[in-house]
Amino acid sequence: MAQDPVCKMEVDEKKAAKKEYKGKTYHFCSPTCQWAFETEPEQFTQAEP
Repeated sequence: MAQDPVCKMEVDEKKAAKKEYKGKTYHFCSPTCQWAFETEPEQFTQAEP
């Protein structure tokens, strides 16, 4: 299982939409989360404080 970087939902890596960004693959629960990530990827790839 992978975690959607936008909504933090657990997703099945084999079935989820995916996008590669800076050499890492991210998985998404829905097209909406994928769109949000593609619009502003740095917002979702920064380390949490």
